[in-house]
Amino acid sequence: MAKKTTRAEENIQAVEEALSKTERFIEDHQKPILTVIGVLVVIILAFFAFQRFYLYPKERTAQEEIFMAQRYFDQDSLNLALNGDGINPGFLDIIDDYNWTESANLAHYYAGIIYLKQGEYQAAINHLEDFSTKEILVKAMAYGAIGDSYMQLDKTEKATEFYKKAANASENELTAPAFLMKA
Repeated sequence: MAKKTTRAEENIQAVEEALSKTERFIEDHQKPILTVIGVLVVIILAFFAFQRFYLYPKERTAQEEIFMAQRYFDQDSLNLALNGDGINPGFLDIIDDYNWTESANLAHYYAGIIYLKQGEYQAAINHLEDFSTKEILVKAMAYGAIGDSYMQLDKTEKATEFYKKAANASENELTAPAFLMKA
């Protein structure tokens, strides 16, 4: 019984020693620790303030602005969709004016597809590579369009690479085999 008591006392003493070392460390380094915590809090608050007061309002405006460009794209008025009509901005304007928004990201996709249709393959590649999405099918279509652009530039190895990416990005029964056949 005495052995158990001493063992328990030893454990308590070890815990107390560890706590006193930790307390001593905190006391010795209190100012740097508080500075680091303060900087982290400021960074986190700045991030949320940036999103709430800058990015969200900008995204809302961008969504309103991109509407006509999408409409022109649907009507196959590619130059108007890309450059705007003088009143409404085109996809290039959305990219320039509303960077860091989802609308600008989407505008990169549209601009890439327009440039592909117009035969400006390097511009298509540049915009499509700037586009990112979590939507699997859209990602696959973007990779496929990059592959098509490289194929038109006679860069078959790069084209094959992107066709394979497109096929692997989507398990879709229609798109995956089509991209694999192109590869």
